Amino acid sequence: MLGWIVVLIVLAAISGLLGFGGFAYGAGAMAQGLFAVFLLLIVISVIFAALRRR
Repeated sequence: MLGWIVVLIVLAAISGLLGFGGFAYGAGAMAQGLFAVFLLLIVISVIFAALRRR
């Protein structure tokens, strides 16, 4: 999932430099959404791991 985030951020940066603002916005929004999902999954897995050790 982190790989997709990096790819989308690079695509957004390149397309923003080349003047494709709509595509850059879309790629950036997708990367931001995937990053939020990634953080949520990390937090959930840390909570479950802490509860399982007790």
